[in-house]
Amino acid sequence: MGTVATPPVERVVLRDISWDFYTQLLQELGDAPGTRVTYDGGLLQIMVVSLAHDNPNRLLSSIVEKVADQLGIDFSPNGSTTLQRPDLLKGFEPDSCFYFKHAERMRGRDEIDLLRDPAPELVIEVDVTSHSLNRFPIFAAVGVPEVWRHAAGVVSMYGLRDGQYEAIPRSLALPILTPQAVTHFLAAARQIPRPIWVRELSEWVARQS
Repeated sequence: MGTVATPPVERVVLRDISWDFYTQLLQELGDAPGTRVTYDGGLLQIMVVSLAHDNPNRLLSSIVEKVADQLGIDFSPNGSTTLQRPDLLKGFEPDSCFYFKHAERMRGRDEIDLLRDPAPELVIEVDVTSHSLNRFPIFAAVGVPEVWRHAAGVVSMYGLRDGQYEAIPRSLALPILTPQAVTHFLAAARQIPRPIWVRELSEWVARQS
């Protein structure tokens, strides 16, 4: 078993890890907050989630929820639940994930089994010290149609096409949203009181629809 040097505390990466070790680690961690565990064919990554990481994630999730609510689009927010494909030796915990078309089926689920359940239709990834781009092949393998990536204050959107992700000009799940609009409202949420931010977001959605 080898160890790859990474920034202290923020992230630990181990190689040549068995699937059994990975699943046992998840059981021992339980619902411990503040960690994300990723497994990809023997490569195990454990990341500690900081406030700098969690704040953008919560704000991006809030944008998705408020826009969907205003547009009357049903959705199921499934947070950072553990998602696994043991047949592919892949497992991950997204920062946030959502179902739209399959919202009714997935609503209120305590566990998701990707061997029989559909993959989330939208995954949100926030980069602070590590890069979510190296997780894209995992998302593609399990069939996540859309990924939002936040890095350095900027949001990018990617759609799955022919097994690869390509940048897209607007959300597949919520076409009213563009990367520029989401980046704008994410920045605004850090500068103005939340009631004003919610009102401005609501007024913007009303103008677009």
